[in-house]
Amino acid sequence: MADDALIALAAEVGASLKQRGWMLALAESCTGGGIAEAITAVPGSSAWFDRGFVTYSNASKIDMLGVQSETLDAHGAVSREVVLQMAQGALRNSQAQVSIAVSGIAGPDGGTPEKPVGTVWLAWAVEDGEMLSECHRFDGSRREVRYQSALVALERLLAVLR
Repeated sequence: MADDALIALAAEVGASLKQRGWMLALAESCTGGGIAEAITAVPGSSAWFDRGFVTYSNASKIDMLGVQSETLDAHGAVSREVVLQMAQGALRNSQAQVSIAVSGIAGPDGGTPEKPVGTVWLAWAVEDGEMLSECHRFDGSRREVRYQSALVALERLLAVLR
């Protein structure tokens, strides 16, 4: 999934994190580690990337990140409430000062009228409590939805850091 543009963006994120002395943690679902792949393609990323959680199943979101089962039952895995809990859990279970969380429906099936294929929720959390979340509807193949999710995740983090 990681191409030169995504890796270059990850390097920019890394430079900004390194300048602050911060570490990043990831909580990935639909991207399946694709964001971590782009980050670890950057030489020296161990100076600013602490860890990534690939929590594809609901059980892993609960076990590894502390997402509440009640939240999953009430809102579903692809929701603002869940990605915010994922982002908080990534911070709580790492040495990072900032985190990214992503959960979505990459397709080709799994969509519903309320949450069609291409629906992706992203969240960013900073250890001081600042949190941001966004819902996107990406077009394209499964690969394209996952790629666009990773791109937006890193672009918005860069904006948060600036």
